[in-house]
Amino acid sequence: MPNLIAPDIENFYSSTSEEGRLQLGLGPLEFERNKELIGRYLTKKNVVVDVGGGPGVYSEWLSNLGHEVYLIEPVEKHIKQAQKRSAKAKKPFKVILGEAQKLELPDNFAHVVILHGPLYHLQKEPERIKAISEASRVLKPGGIALGFAINHSASTIAALLNGFIHTLEIFEMCKEELRYGTHTPPASMPGILPSAYFHHPAELKREFEKGGLAYLDTIAVEGLIWMDKNYFESRYDAAKKARMMELMQLTENDQSLLSLSPHMMIAGKKE
Repeated sequence: MPNLIAPDIENFYSSTSEEGRLQLGLGPLEFERNKELIGRYLTKKNVVVDVGGGPGVYSEWLSNLGHEVYLIEPVEKHIKQAQKRSAKAKKPFKVILGEAQKLELPDNFAHVVILHGPLYHLQKEPERIKAISEASRVLKPGGIALGFAINHSASTIAALLNGFIHTLEIFEMCKEELRYGTHTPPASMPGILPSAYFHHPAELKREFEKGGLAYLDTIAVEGLIWMDKNYFESRYDAAKKARMMELMQLTENDQSLLSLSPHMMIAGKKE
C-alpha cells in the first residue's frame, strides 16, 4: 500500500486505538456531540463521503441510518478495521484507500462531505485548502461540507487544568500552538498526538471560504462543559448531565467562547 501520509502520523495510528479513544476520557462526549452536529445537516438517504474516517465508527453509524457512505482513509490499519466493520454492518459502506487532497470520486457526487482528520493532520495551509477544495468539488450544488478542527488553545487549557503547563517541553509546545497553530509533540513524551495543526476559529472560516465554500456556521463540539471540575462524575448523574447539556446548547454558537472547546465543527455550503 502506498504511503499517503507522514510517517509519524501513520506510526501513531498504527500503534494506538482510534476506536478505543472514543470510549475513554472525553471521547464519549466528542462522539455523542459529533453525531448530533452531523445529524443536523443530514436529510433522508444522502450520499455521504467520510474523509479521514479512521476505522469507520462514524461511517457505520451513517450507513445504519440509511445513507450511502464512502469512507476515504490513508492508514492501512484503519482500512482493515473499517472493512471488517462494514462487513458486519446492517448496511455495508464503501471503504477506499485514499487521502483528502485527491479524492478518487467524480464531481458533484455527494450531498455531504465530512472532513474528520485532514484539517488537523495537514500542517500547511495550501494542503488544507486543497482538501477543502476537493470536498467542494465532489459535493453536489447545495451540498454541505463539515470539517472538524482542533482549537489552538486546546493543549494549553488541558495543561493548565492538569498541572502540566510547568513541564518545559509542554510549555514550549503550547506556545507554538498559540502563536502559530503548529503542534509538534515533545520527543520525550510518546503517545501525544503527532504533528498537527490547531486552528483559530476565524482562521478556520477563512480556509473554508478560500476552498470555495460559503460559510454557514462554526459550532463548539465539547464546548466548555469539559472544564467541570467533577465532569466524569457529573456525566453519569442524569440531572447534572442534563444541566451540562443545557449549558452546551446555550453556548455552542457563542463565537467568543469557541476557543474553550477542544474541538469545533465548521459547516460550509457549495453554491
